[in-house]
Amino acid sequence: MDLMAVILESPTGQRKIDLSNVFLWTLLFGSFYFAYLGIWDSAIVSGILAVFSGGISILIYPFFAKRIIVETYLKKGWKVKG
Repeated sequence: MDLMAVILESPTGQRKIDLSNVFLWTLLFGSFYFAYLGIWDSAIVSGILAVFSGGISILIYPFFAKRIIVETYLKKGWKVKG
């Protein structure tokens, strides 16, 4: 699976999410981006890590964000396109 150009499609095909700029959005908005996508466990974990690491985790978490998002949505029945 090529993680550079990933588009997730809902099981009904009505909603699509483009993950081409997920690194940037996670770097800028951190845990709020995960909350926006409805991935509450990662939103809470990244928020707690940001507080306890003094913000250093905000620079590390974006490297893992795309994989976290793809795996979460695949568990919910979404399909990978692209």
